[in-house]
Amino acid sequence: MASQTIYGRRPVAEAERGRRRVHRIWRMPETSAEELERLCSSPDHQGVVAEVDPYPYADSRGLLRREGALLVALDQVQDPRNLGAVCRSAEFAGVGGVVIPERRSADVTPVACKTSAGAVEHLEVARVRNLTDWLAEAKEAGFWIWGTDAGASAAPWDVDLTGSAILVLGGEEKGIRPRVASSCDGMVALPRLGAVESLNVSAAASALLSEAVRQRHKP
Repeated sequence: MASQTIYGRRPVAEAERGRRRVHRIWRMPETSAEELERLCSSPDHQGVVAEVDPYPYADSRGLLRREGALLVALDQVQDPRNLGAVCRSAEFAGVGGVVIPERRSADVTPVACKTSAGAVEHLEVARVRNLTDWLAEAKEAGFWIWGTDAGASAAPWDVDLTGSAILVLGGEEKGIRPRVASSCDGMVALPRLGAVESLNVSAAASALLSEAVRQRHKP
């Protein structure tokens, strides 16, 4: 498989101590800023670019064998920056893995790596052909599934986010698709107290994961 070119100080540093092999690193001043930008097709390289192995996606069924794990499923989040930001929050919160659909979803691209600040190098991200089918398998494995919807009456602190649990967040425009929502055991929403109608998916993920961590690590 073809290698991947990632960029940015933190993403490259995390790749060096992560799971995939680093083939080559270019740094300033040995390599000019213009050449680095040409190599990675971005001006946001921060003076370092690396050629690495392709991203090693995890086994989606393997994630379900982790009893007591907290997982995140993203339903058609198409902006790689949003995917990267969610992965950064998920890795920080100790999430057992993130699941994304194979189609109509952002992959772990160099942009996602950069936005995650290298968190994807330590977080297991799995792709599934059909998210609804995977959620059905998760239920059989003993996971409780919470979807997010702005119209839900329950706040995340009103429900139990401990034990084997999955948080499902929807895409940037339409949220969770109806079929995926029907696979959830319940729906939650962050209370809106301001004028803005909704949060960016990565901001919502950060807030939800903070509440999950609070519940799972009570003294």
